[in-house]
Amino acid sequence: MEQPHLDIDFIFTKAANIIKEHLAKNGMREASVVKFVPPSELLKVMDFTLPNEPEPQDKLLEYVKKVLEYSIQSGHPRYFNQLYTGLDHNGIVSQLISASTNTSVATFEIAPVYTTIERVVLDKMCSLVGYTDGDGIFSPGGSISNLYGLLCARHRLCPDAKKKGTSFIPQLVIFASEQAHYSIQKSAIIMGIGTDNVVTIRCDNRGKMIAGDLEKALNAVKDEGKCPMAVVATAGTTVLGAFDNFTDIAAVCEKYNVWMHIDAALGGSALMSEKHKHLMNGSELSDSFTWNPHKALVVPQQCSAFLSKHKGLLAQCNSMHASYLFQQDKKSYDVSYDTGDKSIQCARLNDSFKLWFMWKAKGMVGFESQINKAIKNATYLAEQIKKREGFELLLEPEYTNCCFWYYPVSLRGPATPDPRKLTKVAPIIKDQMVRAGTMMMTYMPLADKPNFFRMVTISPLATEKDMDFVLDEIDRLGCELIV
Repeated sequence: MEQPHLDIDFIFTKAANIIKEHLAKNGMREASVVKFVPPSELLKVMDFTLPNEPEPQDKLLEYVKKVLEYSIQSGHPRYFNQLYTGLDHNGIVSQLISASTNTSVATFEIAPVYTTIERVVLDKMCSLVGYTDGDGIFSPGGSISNLYGLLCARHRLCPDAKKKGTSFIPQLVIFASEQAHYSIQKSAIIMGIGTDNVVTIRCDNRGKMIAGDLEKALNAVKDEGKCPMAVVATAGTTVLGAFDNFTDIAAVCEKYNVWMHIDAALGGSALMSEKHKHLMNGSELSDSFTWNPHKALVVPQQCSAFLSKHKGLLAQCNSMHASYLFQQDKKSYDVSYDTGDKSIQCARLNDSFKLWFMWKAKGMVGFESQINKAIKNATYLAEQIKKREGFELLLEPEYTNCCFWYYPVSLRGPATPDPRKLTKVAPIIKDQMVRAGTMMMTYMPLADKPNFFRMVTISPLATEKDMDFVLDEIDRLGCELIV
């Protein structure tokens, strides 16, 4: 049966008008952040079945409306739930352009504009980190970028592992702080190193890795006859938004000749701000670097870059020289632009284009203003928390994460609240705010600390009034709560 062809009017007028209305609504504070229904009910309000025959275009328009209606409105000024938020219209346009060309960033031959853009963007990002002749690749997220860093670390130490596998090499060990992202553990699984060989290093009361403890751990591992492979420092931890002391950690890594990778998925964007780039002091001493512009720079999902100080190592580590794609005897162009072989993927989205297009539209000054505002909002929120009855700040924010407890009237008083009761407060209030649709933020425990709220203030639309609203709304929802 011949398949119906969607006409241009349907795509760029009817469907686009629905999307435009959705985007306009996203910026309205009176609109709901989420229209929550549980999975069992969602299956009833929308037809998820896959048909045998094509459905009419008016039906497809209904699906467009339903998808937008029941999805999280991540561009809402009061969506603070994740380490990404906001909708940049230039970024959305760039994704439409990218989808319209529908190619893979594997070779210059099939993606001439995008491979050129990726090189330009990576060179600029490397220069901001402090790599004078760096290398890199865009990946499907920070977890994969962190994996690239660890793969390069292993290849530098044990290049034969690429062919012979891990049974012919010493037992390798990775070191990361107790607040490092869980992707480090997952990378250890993927690489055959094992989670038992990821040594967690204690953090101070600000959430920063203690360099002295790192050195002790390195010595202990060496005494066991194991081989230190890599140290993972963090710029902007997932919960507290803490930045490790990269200079101190680099000194330890240099002393023991260990690869230093920085997971700056969240915090790397501080490099865009003259006022706050000091948070990244010492990053130039690292060997590799993860940076997710889809977080603090609000580039559309997903946009993650892996950067390395060591030019050529990424290709040595991953390249398989597939002759049907990466021919070295091409006559029409410089084959160094055929960067896809450096990747562990074959097909790869042109994520760098989104960042490039937004950079053209906003300029460095636009990104800098965005970062400064986000950190200013976190600082303002912390100051208001300290003034309000029933709220307690966990610690002063260093970046865009502000963590705090809320005490209902029933838990206020001279005595310290029972942590078994306090830990129940945040989940109940979170459930109420989601059902009300007024805002979204997350909560979590940390070590021996009971559940607390974590606010991430990177939304470009959020203002100080929105910070005030957050505290007002939590108090409204939880004031009379008894746990």
